[in-house]
Parts: sequence; structure tokens; C-alpha cells
Amino acid sequence: MSVDAVPGDTRPKAAVQSVDRAISIMEILARDGWSGVTEISKELEVHKSTVFRLMATLEARGIVEQHAGSQKYRLGFAMVRLAAGISGDVDLAEIARDVCEDLSARTNETVNLAVLRDGEVVSIEQINLSSAIISVDWVGQFHPLHATATGKVFLAFGSGELHDGDTLDLPSVTPHTLTDPELLRKDLEAVREQGYAITVSELEMGLNAVAAPVRQADGSLVAAIVISGPEYRFHERDLHDVGGLVRAAAESVSRRLGWLA
Repeated sequence: MSVDAVPGDTRPKAAVQSVDRAISIMEILARDGWSGVTEISKELEVHKSTVFRLMATLEARGIVEQHAGSQKYRLGFAMVRLAAGISGDVDLAEIARDVCEDLSARTNETVNLAVLRDGEVVSIEQINLSSAIISVDWVGQFHPLHATATGKVFLAFGSGELHDGDTLDLPSVTPHTLTDPELLRKDLEAVREQGYAITVSELEMGLNAVAAPVRQADGSLVAAIVISGPEYRFHERDLHDVGGLVRAAAESVSRRLGWLA
């Protein structure tokens, strides 16, 4: 008989609960930095003695360390060693693939993952799970920031941010491309407020798109997830509804990369 089947034996459940609480403690410390046992116990809604026991175990393994003066804890350098096991082998496209697949399946549209390269955006992954739709292969194609939803994400949140007083060369790609810096700044303000960017026939006539930021552990922008489709099917009136889905998908990938909102 397995240990799980022993009547009244609560050890497996207790062990899982301890692991869950230990992970929650690490997430709190990653988010807040130096934290006391009282603060952590209140957030986890457990007795301080439970937190003390977990902290003692984590400290013994170097996962957390305690400040001698304040008696507060923070993550220890053993976390660096653990992170090194994956940091050199992180495949962003692989990490995001199933999230992008789910987004494509839910919307029946094309989903891309794009990154910033040499001042332009380039798609590194494309998912289209609708066999009825023939889509352009955007992978490997470079596009200007101001004419794409992904580019607007980088301008609004990333290193390509457009500041007041900046002068940019904003060539017209279509009659709908934003080429006036002031109009683009207003658009980027809306992007920051809603958490996603929209383009309507700005890169290609009849093509609409919505993109949202993907962040890594330190909060910096690393990529953008974008969904695009033809205007006759991907209507402008629906773009904000889709924006919520794209933002949720991007946040899901961000959490996998260690970002804590």
C-alpha cells in the first residue's frame, strides 16, 4: 500500500503544503526584498512559528539569508546558482509557444512573438492554428517601430521609448501610419494606460493588430506578443476586447520568465 493510501496519514499533504509555502515565501522576498517573519506570516495567513521553521530550512540551504541587525530576510546567493542552471538556456520562443497557441486557437487569428533588433521589430515565432486561414509568414521580417503594434509596445515601455522633444524619422508606410510625433506620443500614452498597443492599417492596408509587452524577471521589456488579422475579419471595433486577451497572454509568459507584477 502506498503512503498516500494510509488512512489518517497526513504527511504527503503536509509536505506539499510546506513546499507551496516555501515557494510563496521566495516569491514574497523576490517582490519585496528584506522582509520580516511577521510580515510574511500575515501575508501567508499562517502562524509565525511555521514561517520560522521554513526560514530556518531555507537559510540552511542558502536560499535565504538573514540580516543580523534587523532580523529580516532576503533571497540568498544560492538562488543565483539555481538560476544559472536555466539562464543560459532560456528559449523565449519555446517558453511562449503554448501560450501563443492557446491565443491563436481562441481567436482563430495569427499570433507572433517579436523582439527588438537594431531599432526595428522582428518576429521570431509565428502560430496560426486555423487551417482555414492563409497568413503571411512574418518570421524574420523587420518593421519600423512606429508602424507596428509590437513597435509601439517597445516605444511605450522599452528602451525605444519616445520622449518629449525627441525628433524621429517617421516615414509613411500606409496612409494610416502615424508620422506626426505628437500624435504618436498621444497614442503611446494610451498604450501605457491600457497595457496593449493597436494598429489599424498602419503597416499594411486592411491589416489590424494588437500587441502587449512580455517582461523578464527584472521588469524590463524583452518581447511582445501580437495578434493580427485582416480588417474584414479582425474588426476595429473588436480590437480592445482582443487587447485584454493579448495582455493576459503576455503576462502569462512574463511570469514564466520570473516577472512578478
